[in-house]
Amino acid sequence: MTQLEKFTDTLSKGYTFKGDYIELGKGMLAGVPIPDAPVRVPLKTLNRHGLIAGATGTGKTKTLQIISELLSEKGIPVLMMDIKGDLSGIATAAAENPKIRERHEKLQIPYEPAAYPVELLSLSAEPGARLRSTVSEFGPVLFSRMLNLSEVQAGIISVIFKYADDNSLPLLDLKDLRKLLQYATEEGKEELEREYGRISTTSTGAIMRNIVALEQQGADVFFGEPSFDVSDLLRLNEKGQGYINIVRLTDIQDKPHLFSTFMLGLLAEIYSTFPEQGDTGRPELVIFLDEAHLIFDQASAELLNQIENIVKLIRSKGVGLYFVTQNPTDVPDAVLSQLGLKIQHALRAFTAKDRKAIKLTAENYPISEFYKTDEVLTSLGIGEALVSALNEKGIPTPLAATMLRAPKSRMDILSPTEITGLVAVSKLSKKYNKTIDRESAYEILNDKIARAEQFAREAQRQKETELKRKPTETFSRRRSSTRSSATNPILKVLTSATFIRGVMGILTRAMRK
Repeated sequence: MTQLEKFTDTLSKGYTFKGDYIELGKGMLAGVPIPDAPVRVPLKTLNRHGLIAGATGTGKTKTLQIISELLSEKGIPVLMMDIKGDLSGIATAAAENPKIRERHEKLQIPYEPAAYPVELLSLSAEPGARLRSTVSEFGPVLFSRMLNLSEVQAGIISVIFKYADDNSLPLLDLKDLRKLLQYATEEGKEELEREYGRISTTSTGAIMRNIVALEQQGADVFFGEPSFDVSDLLRLNEKGQGYINIVRLTDIQDKPHLFSTFMLGLLAEIYSTFPEQGDTGRPELVIFLDEAHLIFDQASAELLNQIENIVKLIRSKGVGLYFVTQNPTDVPDAVLSQLGLKIQHALRAFTAKDRKAIKLTAENYPISEFYKTDEVLTSLGIGEALVSALNEKGIPTPLAATMLRAPKSRMDILSPTEITGLVAVSKLSKKYNKTIDRESAYEILNDKIARAEQFAREAQRQKETELKRKPTETFSRRRSSTRSSATNPILKVLTSATFIRGVMGILTRAMRK
């Protein structure tokens, strides 16, 4: 058996599955794609998470686009983070391109341009359906970890949430939380300490500063109502295609704390909301986290721990997470160890440090008799990648240097007019692009404080009035007493001069005798 025949046999057997799958492209030997060496990923293992890595310009975004299209065709919804703003073109079919036709002829894969159902979502002022969550939905534990609070400060946050629950004070946005923290150290200090124990003003001050820092990154826009229902991410269109939900994040690239906060809250909500999945043979939702290093760069140890736990647990809900980044080292080892599918585009070796990183990356892939992995990593062209997946039994497939198929949708952004038109017909935009500012903790506490202040003012006025009236009333009582004495007939007789002289005369005569 020749090397080519052995290669073809290895990949054709290693990437043949009983269940449904998506086909990414064809395996290459010596840089040439082999039509009989398909590279596929079974739908059954797509909830085992994955990594798409590679240097800038090597085709990571297009790979993400390809997989999203294939999943949508299979009726699997997708959620993706669009940091660079170049994914909206999925909503429109690709233009005719001779190079794409030539590539697909080599791969022997049919190619027809196609548009896909797209929903644009936004965390900020970007066009799209607004994503919001309430403070209460985050909960005290997640909120404390997000703010990187100490144990004492986290305890205060738990007390604040408990007081809000016990007193029916909705915590909807950050101004509600700030108001309740202020109330706990001022007007309501005695009340809270009597019920829940002492609350340190130093600790609440530190918490307040952290909240202000979060607000400066735009989190005040994210927290509020109407809260986004994550079940809306699971929609299919009339053709049975899964919606590709694109969160446009072009204006928060310099706000990694907000990005990581949003992602953590969203993943926690999905985990708590979605039902447990049995062996369904396909994921319910696949999430792509582009520029994944933004999640991990400024995350605290507690936040990283929370992310790692969610990654481990969320696959039981039928959700697959795919991290898209330049270098695998951007993702913590504890997360990397959970990933089933790895797609590695070319890496550049400009320095000794780069070469060392490439060798370490090569060690993360199965050993192959057909490649020297570290050498292949530096020689891959645009739209080519090393692929290692899991078969239906959870066993890694043979490592394959792969020429990837081309996206069927536009490999460019939509124009502002096209974006406006897409948002205008969106059902989710109509549902979520309205602001609800119902009565919550902020208004209730302000009203309570105002009533208390009004009561105090009235009590003070009453006291002052009584103090003013007191001298007048004393004088009046004295005059009344004098008048009463003068007009009483008995007293008038007893105190008359005639009566007194008579009594004195009797007493004098008695003494003489």
